[in-house]
Amino acid sequence: MKELVNKLKGDRVIWSFVALLALFSFMPVFSASSNLAYIGHGTGNTLGYLIKHLAHICIGFLIIYWVHKVPYHYFRAISKIALPVVWFLLVYTLLKGTVIAGANASRWIQVPFIGITFQTSTLASIVLFIFVARYLSKTKEENEPFQVSLVQLWIPVFITLALILPANFSTTALIFCMVIMLTFIGKYPLKYIGFIIGSGIAMLMFFLLVAKAFPDSRFFSRVGTWGSRIENFTTDKPDEDDYQIEKAKIAIASGRLGGLGPGKSVQKNFLPQSSSDFIYAIVVEEYGLVGGVSILLLYLLLLFRFVIASHKANTLFGKLVVVGLGFPMIFQAMINMAVAVELLPVTGQTLPLISSGGSSIWMTCFSLGIIISVTKKEEEIAEEKEEKERRKEALQRLIDKELAEEDLPADEIYEEEEMYSILDNSKNPMNAVLNK
Repeated sequence: MKELVNKLKGDRVIWSFVALLALFSFMPVFSASSNLAYIGHGTGNTLGYLIKHLAHICIGFLIIYWVHKVPYHYFRAISKIALPVVWFLLVYTLLKGTVIAGANASRWIQVPFIGITFQTSTLASIVLFIFVARYLSKTKEENEPFQVSLVQLWIPVFITLALILPANFSTTALIFCMVIMLTFIGKYPLKYIGFIIGSGIAMLMFFLLVAKAFPDSRFFSRVGTWGSRIENFTTDKPDEDDYQIEKAKIAIASGRLGGLGPGKSVQKNFLPQSSSDFIYAIVVEEYGLVGGVSILLLYLLLLFRFVIASHKANTLFGKLVVVGLGFPMIFQAMINMAVAVELLPVTGQTLPLISSGGSSIWMTCFSLGIIISVTKKEEEIAEEKEEKERRKEALQRLIDKELAEEDLPADEIYEEEEMYSILDNSKNPMNAVLNK
């Protein structure tokens, strides 16, 4: 075990927080999956869901390990190549996407021959953030005209968002906000950022107008759901989403300070998506306010560690990669928790590393692997600098010793050496050399 830990490079604190969140996830997922077990095969046996979650977590940590071994600057070139591939996958998802786990949106595609489902928008967000970081780091010394950045940066961004929007508004909004934040940190001109925000809002309004004109179109089927969720959030009109929120609030209120205890949740049997979108409500019900606040603090500490890692990065690309991949992870967690306590409308965002699900866990781990790769590079630079200092000190000691010997008289230099003769009458002819 110690040898395995020693092989892990990069920020050990990030490794520790990720491991804590992953370990904590097993009990809530095991408990909250009972509803799915009854619906799926009527037995209520959640062991299969626990084993499945264990497999997802193990694969996720293998992804972190493999990715963190790759120098992070390799992803700079990969992002430019991967973006058209992501567009193809998003188009395929819009046309041939499937619905899983009771969701009412076609956000997943099924991988041929393997049978697993994959949410393409999660991969698209990672590639897009790295692409934006690459552009901003490339142009940090250049004052490119806005027309050039519009073609090279914003058109690819809006194409990606346009392909995600019909099936997933919350993810589109989150990605857009994170891209704006990334460009602000990358010192993109504020007047251009304001123009882009206005353009984004205008494009969204145009999309909604077209959706109203063609309400029966498959590509605009989700618009009605968005409107009803916002309406239910602002009014007391009963609805399926309102039912979910009510059950989540009952679960949170039942937890009180210490919770009902692991596995003793009652609302997990009534709350849809209790192991994914609303798992935070189950956590608070079973572990109380203490458990809920502890999870919140873990995410905030992880955010603080991302800030430190970004500050330590010696390249602008490394800083932007950590911010672009780390901050959305934490904001997604905050959105999930805010939905559970009805601070935001229902969005469908999972709780990173805790909610069940394959592609969401794997893509989160992929992002973490890249972030740790950035911290590993800084660690290697620090180790190299420390080794250089050690060699410098050793060389200085050797020079000082030589200078000290040169200052002594010849008879003092050799006074401590034993006199010996090459002539030896002992039985062993090598004694003269050995004694020396």
